[in-house]
Amino acid sequence: MKIAIVYDSGYGHTAKQAEAVAEGVRRVADAQALLIKVAEGDTPWETLASSDAIIFGSPTYNGSLSSRLKKFMEDSTRPAWLPLAWRDKVAAGFTNSGAQSGDKLGSLIAMALFAAQHGMIWAGVDMMPGRSANEMNRLGGWLGAMAQSDDVSPELSPIASDLQTAAHLGERVARLAGRLKQTA
Repeated sequence: MKIAIVYDSGYGHTAKQAEAVAEGVRRVADAQALLIKVAEGDTPWETLASSDAIIFGSPTYNGSLSSRLKKFMEDSTRPAWLPLAWRDKVAAGFTNSGAQSGDKLGSLIAMALFAAQHGMIWAGVDMMPGRSANEMNRLGGWLGAMAQSDDVSPELSPIASDLQTAAHLGERVARLAGRLKQTA
């Protein structure tokens, strides 16, 4: 089972979050995580079409997705949207910004709407918000995994609980994709 993680990262913090999502995917037997960084050349459209799920990730800049993830979305029209190549695939999203809120919900809504336009099945975070910095889902994201990063090296930020939330989302998507694959 292939789970694609399509993401952009400006400074490395969202890449660290993407790696945590991939770690969660790998917790599920027979699940393979494919990290696809949109800034690194041509998009592997055939790989995405053959994936069982696609998880989207972007930093939140000024309340919105990065321009590179937006370009990926626009570029998907001919190879993926017109033929509905991603119909019935599980989709999910994650985002990161420097502020506690930082309007991350706007980025997740944009990802969920994009997935809906492709006929995908959206999976959010299935856990109650944490009440401290040490608890998972501390930022209270229901629509996707949220992280907050200080203006420091990605080795220091985002914090462990945000990365654990991202890993949980990756594991959840892999489990859901596996269930759907069994019933197909």
